[in-house]
Amino acid sequence: MDDLELLIGKLQAIAQSGKHYGKDVFDLERYDQLETLAKELTAKLTHNATPDKLDIFFDADTGYVTPKVDVRAATFKDDKILLVREKSSGEWSIPGGWADIGYSAGEIATKETFEEAGIHTTPKRLIAIKDMQKNHYPKKNLNYIYKMFFECIPTEDNIHSGVETSDVRYFTLEDALNLNLSLARNMREDFKMVFECHHSNNWETYFD
Repeated sequence: MDDLELLIGKLQAIAQSGKHYGKDVFDLERYDQLETLAKELTAKLTHNATPDKLDIFFDADTGYVTPKVDVRAATFKDDKILLVREKSSGEWSIPGGWADIGYSAGEIATKETFEEAGIHTTPKRLIAIKDMQKNHYPKKNLNYIYKMFFECIPTEDNIHSGVETSDVRYFTLEDALNLNLSLARNMREDFKMVFECHHSNNWETYFD
């Protein structure tokens, strides 16, 4: 299933980029046909996607297709990691979200932590850049995604939940691994990795 999603994503990327850069009227027609084919395959794959939902997905971006970026901020205090509980699912995750235009990746890490956990932080170092597809994360959409993990330092203690979160706490590694985790946001291997980084004086950024 994952391989099929990747192939459909590649079809859509070729169609979208071709429509943006193509000049020949016949080539543009072929790219339109290719996009229609990608939509039809997506509808069969998802089973419940309506034409309106497919239009939102396929028309959400224009131009050359690039991966989306998800930023996670691993904030530590007393050898415990700060986690938030998502209102939508009741699952726990490292604070984070999509990278917004106008912010650096480090600024996104601090912004998301403040919005979800109520505290200000300072990014310390980049832990990893992971390809979701290559690392076999469960996926909730067909976007191709890079995940960036930062180690952060809290600059205050007053944690509290935000608009999208229902609880905020610090956990040891052992306790975190036993939680009901949002695996699309962070897998158990990620927790082991960020704690290993936290304990290291000479961490080398992981990348695929």
